[in-house]
Amino acid sequence: MSTDDRRAPAPTRPPTLEIAVTSPTGATIARAAGADRVELCSALELGGLTPSQGLVEAAVAVGPPVHVLVRCRPGGFVHDPNEVDLMARELVAVLRSGAAGVVVGALRRDRTLDTDTLARFIDVARSEVPGAEVTLHRAIDHAADPVAAAACLGDLGFARVLTSGGAATALVGADTITRMVAVAGDVQVMAGAGVTPADVPVLLGTGAAAVHLSAKRLADTAHGGVPMGAGDTGTGHFETDAEVVRAARAAVDAYRA
Repeated sequence: MSTDDRRAPAPTRPPTLEIAVTSPTGATIARAAGADRVELCSALELGGLTPSQGLVEAAVAVGPPVHVLVRCRPGGFVHDPNEVDLMARELVAVLRSGAAGVVVGALRRDRTLDTDTLARFIDVARSEVPGAEVTLHRAIDHAADPVAAAACLGDLGFARVLTSGGAATALVGADTITRMVAVAGDVQVMAGAGVTPADVPVLLGTGAAAVHLSAKRLADTAHGGVPMGAGDTGTGHFETDAEVVRAARAAVDAYRA
């Protein structure tokens, strides 16, 4: 399908730019380079995990609206009762630390949305901060039918969903994102996963309300010594690249124009 064929009616709100960050420095860079909001997490190389209270407080102090990922471990999205209880506690903690929104997700073993757990997360968040925005993260991309899952998000109370359209990257999943937009109603669909500034026009052409990218580069902190764990390659950590954020901001603004 061509880009023109894929284009959907423009969202009623101007499209927005979200940047995933892992530090107060990243939040500062993202804000200065034009991000509308940031998603804060730790362990971005693992798909993101819940950041510490201190990290949330520091990012809130310097950044744009901060939405915090609440995910207690790497791996899949089927959670046992202890994990659900832990994430409910983490929701309260990050909102009390100043987060404007939270990002959550959970699946059942049959790869449908775990609506009971998700409803609990939303209730906990809105009980703590009535206006808190709750986003469903990319657990939806692991659902058996991401389009069907997107159709029920409004009834659950989600404000937004982050998705690659069930594909390895949002660009590959653009056709499915178009279908998700068509059924999501008032829930904002945000395209993310492997996004580059050059992808922005195609992704916004799906009708997505926002694009999400990590805009990361490898920091010069390689230690090259004794591994510190199974996931430590010795190559260093990622940091937010201001030039990539600025390029993404320009692409969003050009699409709006």
